[in-house]
Amino acid sequence: MATLGVMSPGLHVHQCTQLLRAAIQSGSCRTLHMSPRSAAKEYYDVVVVGGGAGGITMSARMKRKVGAGKVAVIEPSETHYYQPMWTLVGGGAKKLASSARPTSSVIPSGVKWIKSEVKGFDPEKNCIRIDDDKEISYKYLIIALGLKLQYEKIKGLPEGFNYPKIGSNYSVKTVEKTWKALQDFKKGNAIFTFPNTPVKCAGAPQKIMYLSEEYLRNTGKRASANFIFNTSLGAIFTVKKYADALLEIIKERNIQVNYKHSLIEVRPDIQEAVFENLDNPGETKVFQYEMLHVTPPMGPPDVLVNSPVSDAAGWVDVSKDTLQHKKYPNIFGIGDCTNLPTSKTAAAIAAQSAVLNKTISLVMNNQSSSAKYDGYTSCPLVTGYRKVILAEFDYSLQPLETFPIDQGKERRTMYHMKADMMPFLYWQLLLRGYWGGPAPYRKLLHLGMK
Repeated sequence: MATLGVMSPGLHVHQCTQLLRAAIQSGSCRTLHMSPRSAAKEYYDVVVVGGGAGGITMSARMKRKVGAGKVAVIEPSETHYYQPMWTLVGGGAKKLASSARPTSSVIPSGVKWIKSEVKGFDPEKNCIRIDDDKEISYKYLIIALGLKLQYEKIKGLPEGFNYPKIGSNYSVKTVEKTWKALQDFKKGNAIFTFPNTPVKCAGAPQKIMYLSEEYLRNTGKRASANFIFNTSLGAIFTVKKYADALLEIIKERNIQVNYKHSLIEVRPDIQEAVFENLDNPGETKVFQYEMLHVTPPMGPPDVLVNSPVSDAAGWVDVSKDTLQHKKYPNIFGIGDCTNLPTSKTAAAIAAQSAVLNKTISLVMNNQSSSAKYDGYTSCPLVTGYRKVILAEFDYSLQPLETFPIDQGKERRTMYHMKADMMPFLYWQLLLRGYWGGPAPYRKLLHLGMK
């Protein structure tokens, strides 16, 4: 019998096929043998790590650029959430279910969904390791892993959430507990916290405070409530224009603010919260609470800590202008997992996606990137059930406003934009790679009012 290496001239094609099939089934096809590692290895022109806002919008943009079959998204979660809605969920204004869709429904058609966690990066070999020790190789890599909630850094959490009167709008597991704690409020302290770490949506810790204050006013319980905002920061907001507006609201609504106070322990069985005075480390103060909203410490995902793609703090190390990696030119980062010196918001991701799309296009054509991200980010500061201050600013913490009006004022129109228009933009435009922020429209809107 002829071997697979040397076949007799008269062997028919169908006989070759039969021999090949038999050899594969018997495992005796030495010329086709592959090691387990090489057999598990896949290649894509573009690999996107993370299926959140940044990952999905960039996978949609890359599909149009290189073709669906050449793009893969690595994401283990079955459900994709529009997390900016959770402020309103915690305040009882929206249902949690309205923030969720199956991940399969947001992955662009034809793009490969690799349902796995990332275990490690090997940028020298253009390779990623995932579950079961499989390897995925790439030509271009986009890292969009988001950040990690670190409730465990607060003593007594996360197990403390099994008790009543405590919630957190930052987790799908605890956001509805915020609304329950608010509804069950009787008399005492309503405490809201801000951690001593980077956070996503830095306005959210106080948004729920304003909603809660209005809810207790509307239900006749406000006189029995003492509102306290304990923040690790030294200011209520980083941009002076909006900080001044918020301080006026805080004064009008009789809310107590304690700066440089970091939550370090929760004693849910006796309803106590322990805070450290950051101006005098080691000094602590115990607060009794009737309601406690926790904003957890946050940090980079574990896989990025001590990774070759990250800086010393564990954030993906990219250029603040182009979003291209500082060391590896075929690697890019977007969103909360990066060390971009701007607020971590969905609005920032939208603006970053437009710049990153231009950067990657130029790199693919062997050109230097001329695109430049200005640090644009936005925080719709919900100050009531029908009121929002729309904060928009850049790297320099200067207002970068879209509308030709004073956005430092509470406005009903901005609330409807937050509650109704932004979810539409997110699901229908951003995740499909068609929304890159308001920059193209800003000049038009301002010129139209002149």
